Amino acid sequence: MSTLLIVEDEKDLAQVLEYNLKREGFQVHLCFSAEEAVSWINQHPLPDLAILDIVLPGMSGVELCRRWRQSEASKSLPILFLSARAEETDRIIGFEMGADDYMAKPFHVRELLLRIRAILRRQTFLVQPAVAENNRLHNGRLLLDRKKHQVFVDNQEVALTSMEFKLLEILLTHKGEVQSRDDLLAAVWNIHNNAIQTRTVDVHIKRLRQKLGASGDLIETVRNIGYCLRDSTQE
Repeated sequence: MSTLLIVEDEKDLAQVLEYNLKREGFQVHLCFSAEEAVSWINQHPLPDLAILDIVLPGMSGVELCRRWRQSEASKSLPILFLSARAEETDRIIGFEMGADDYMAKPFHVRELLLRIRAILRRQTFLVQPAVAENNRLHNGRLLLDRKKHQVFVDNQEVALTSMEFKLLEILLTHKGEVQSRDDLLAAVWNIHNNAIQTRTVDVHIKRLRQKLGASGDLIETVRNIGYCLRDSTQE
């Protein structure tokens, strides 16, 4: 049974979410402020997913996300923002802070359930059938270990979010091949109708390049199409 942490100060909405998610078989814990969520996380095992509002009393959901991403204990926690702020700039900020997904209020519970399940599926770390026998992907100084869910550059581990990890895995699996933004949206976010702007892909690629340091230069932008991971063995 997957555990979901909901951080939402509107108690009526939080209780509606709790009811619907429990009905779908999830274990749910409610927190009504970021500070309460921090305290809960420090005293319990990490949940399988945290659903955060942005506008909260005291610390904002964005700041809470940023702190969790900077903490060794919670850096891998999947995070979904659920907010009344629906502008593209708000979405971009959310993703730049390390969120795995972003939904605007008002929302349909059915869509929320689909997105939750998509994130949880990604956490199971599905392996491409063609390379299932190979748990370690290399490219120059870059190494991705599927089994251990770790990434190394020059033998130094690089901390990636689940989205960044999956994005890099796809690029490594298909190194030398151009991946369109729409293809990456479908493969990483399980979005097939462009419900999330392709700008989301650009934001994650930018963060991924920064985290990979010199190896980030291997990720090339293909104008008006998408991205390609250059095969270092061909150089």
